[in-house]
Parts: sequence; C-alpha cells; structure tokens
Amino acid sequence: MSYRHALAALTAAAGLVLASVPASAATAAGGHGPGRTLGELAAATHRYFGSATDNPEFTDQAYLDILGREFGSTTAGNALKWYATEPQQGVFDFTQGDQVLDFARRHHMSFRAHTLVWHNQLPDWLTSGTWTADQLRAILKNHITQEARHYRGKVYSWDVVNEAFNEDGTYRDTLFYRTLGPGYIADALRWAHEADPHAKLYLNDYNLEAIGPKSDAYYALVKSLKAQHVPIDGVGFQGHLALQYGYPDTLRQNLQRFADLGLDVAITELDVRMILPADAEKLATQAKWYADVTKACLAVRRCVGITVWDYTDKYSWIPAVFTGEGAALPYDENLTPKPAYYAIRDALKAAGR
Repeated sequence: MSYRHALAALTAAAGLVLASVPASAATAAGGHGPGRTLGELAAATHRYFGSATDNPEFTDQAYLDILGREFGSTTAGNALKWYATEPQQGVFDFTQGDQVLDFARRHHMSFRAHTLVWHNQLPDWLTSGTWTADQLRAILKNHITQEARHYRGKVYSWDVVNEAFNEDGTYRDTLFYRTLGPGYIADALRWAHEADPHAKLYLNDYNLEAIGPKSDAYYALVKSLKAQHVPIDGVGFQGHLALQYGYPDTLRQNLQRFADLGLDVAITELDVRMILPADAEKLATQAKWYADVTKACLAVRRCVGITVWDYTDKYSWIPAVFTGEGAALPYDENLTPKPAYYAIRDALKAAGR
C-alpha cells in the first residue's frame, strides 16, 4: 500500500484531513517564486516530503510560514522523547508534542512521531535508578502504552526503537539491552501496536544508508521479527550525511532490499553537512547529493517519503555537535533556498512527469 493510500485510510479512520499542502501554496511567496511546493511535488509521486521541527522555533513566524506551506509532513525533533513526555515516573506531559501535532493538523500535514525508545535524552529518574528486568519491562511497557495511546489515530507513524545497533552490527549497550536483552525491540513493537493499531511502526537509525555491517544487522533483525509475526511496517534511514565521507553509493540497492522484505522504507532525518566555510563547489556537491537521495527514494516503490532534519541552517543541530561543520540544509540561515532546494525540486518534478 502506498504512503498516500495508507494515509488516506488512517485519516479517514481518525476523522482527520488528508495531508496535502493547500493549493494556494503554489503561488505563495517564500523566497523561491511561484511553483508547486516540495510537499505538492512529492504528493504527485505518492510520497511525502517533510521537515522536522522543534518547539523553540514556534516563536519564529517567518520560519513557521515556510514550514507550513512548503512541506507535507513534519516530525517533532525532541518533543516526544522520553525526557519531555515522562519527566517524572508515571507523570506524563504531552504539551510540547501536542503543540507540534496541532500545527501539523492546522496545515494539513502528516505527522511522524519520534521516538518511543532511545538510549539518549532519558529522564534522570530512569537513568539513575537500579532496575530489575521485571521493573524495567513494566516501566517500558507503561511508557510506550501511555504515549502511543495519547496519540492514537493522530500520527502516521512511530519511530518505535531508535539507534539500537553499533557500527559493527552488534547491539548497542543501552539500559534496555543490558537489562532486558535484545527482546526489548520486539516487545516495544508489540506494545506500540496494541496502543495504536493504525500507526505505521518503524525502526530508525543512522549510517544505514550503505550496505554494510550495521544495515546487515537490521536486515537480519527485520527478517527475524517478521518470521515471529512481530508488527513492524518500516525502517527509517536517517540520512545524516557529510561531504568529507563520501556519498553512500549503495543507498538505492539498500532501500530496495528492505522493501523486498515487505517493508516501507523512508529517509527520516536527512541533512548533508560540510566543513565550513561553505563555498560554491561544496554547495553544488551538496545539491547533487540531495537530488541523488531523492532519486534513490523515488526509484523504490515502497520508499514512502523523505524528511529533512529541519529545513534551515538557522535551526540545524549540526554546528553544536560537529565543531567547524554545518550549512547542512536546503535553506540557509536567512530562510533563503540554497542550490539543494532547487535540486530536490527538480528531482521531484522529473518524477512527477
């Protein structure tokens, strides 16, 4: 089932509006002149093109105008992570997540929910505790159940488990793996499905783009999960790329082999960083990479869409984490489209024709 058809069924069941960008966006101003938006162009290929966002950015109206107009999907970058949603044990706060969801619904955008289980950005009460397997299992089940139930029927998909493997394909040594073993992944998927049977359930990770030990580990895990009839619908390839490390030439083949298992695949957190300062040559290479990722997704029938990890360098996470690197997104710090924006648009236009 295509993204568009799945979304139509979901929104009809939940009483929501089918995600699409308003027709008026085709002629709206925004620094790139008239023409169909990325969201509209992607929808013409039965896919979405989205952007992540974060709550502090909701004070920037110029940013929000472009976000709501240009993109057909959004992801809450931090609002649904454990530290934000269960800051005290058994005490839930969905205020920030609801703010992003409300924006998405008002702008007729689909909503990717990120993330139920991750080793990072956990609340202190959880990381400082000493838990038996039974205790942690109950805590994990309750967290997943309460959060997924709160958004039941309101989200397109969940990144259920995020970043479960090391680069060499071994399981990441997390609180959940140490205490519960690898079975926590299957349990998390089952509990999420029980709480929200309509949401698409994903595993999500970085450095999956190329065929190698890490993506091989996910491939084996997914095959095992499907053999056990564990509910899983897709795999998210984050897509945090860097010019200095080269383009993942096996991306298309990798997406296809997961799709051949009967899964949806998606590019979920795309950005293409560079060593600063940016120059015309680097920006041209970046634009080609964005186009190539877009074309790789378009070439795989079950690649349902692409999400950039925010759309503007103004709010990119890259400079704070990778010293001396940045300029990773399709819009610059002044909310002006870069060559990457036009390269994405051209790739989508060609596929639509």
